[in-house]
Amino acid sequence: MPRYARSEREALADLMQTLGPDAPTVNEGWTTRDLAAHLVLRERRPDAAGGILLPPLRARAERVRLRIAARPWPHLLDQVRRPPAWSPVSNPLTDELANTLEFFIHHEDVRRVGPGWLPRDLPAGLHAALWRRCSGLARLALRRFPAGVLVQAPGYGELSVGRGGEPLRLVGAPGELALFLSGRQRVARVQIDGAAALADRLRGTDLGM
Repeated sequence: MPRYARSEREALADLMQTLGPDAPTVNEGWTTRDLAAHLVLRERRPDAAGGILLPPLRARAERVRLRIAARPWPHLLDQVRRPPAWSPVSNPLTDELANTLEFFIHHEDVRRVGPGWLPRDLPAGLHAALWRRCSGLARLALRRFPAGVLVQAPGYGELSVGRGGEPLRLVGAPGELALFLSGRQRVARVQIDGAAALADRLRGTDLGM
């Protein structure tokens, strides 16, 4: 059985090792060091990781992340590359479910920051795995968007989300949709069909979790 979470993790760690700790990422204001610290926090500090998603806990999570970011770069990369087996999100039972989308997105955060990048030719199995996770992401990210949005990944599936009303159609490969729906619209190669003003609004809406 393919282990896409593991392969994306290793590819990201290799790329960050090549680029060093000060390379920019798609996440505005974050370097590769910041991104690595985020991943270590998420996997190794469950006492603080809730702040990634919960605003009341965010300040503490950020303080912990900054302390993690101060660690020597080789040590930080090693912790990204070798997650603890006890972690709620990276143990053998949860790794594929919790980390395939996470590490794909963050791998692309580093790949797509500069000029000249191209989408990767992903295996069909990874496309399918990303689409399975995309459906939940779409329902969460677009639940309040003031339109009926038909999200389509040709060959993998489609779903309708949003609050209804004027229709839009969002089309792309599963990985491109994942990037778009996680707030990375400017680097996602998707097609949006519908009223131009509404499409522009979708491209500019804060969809980040």
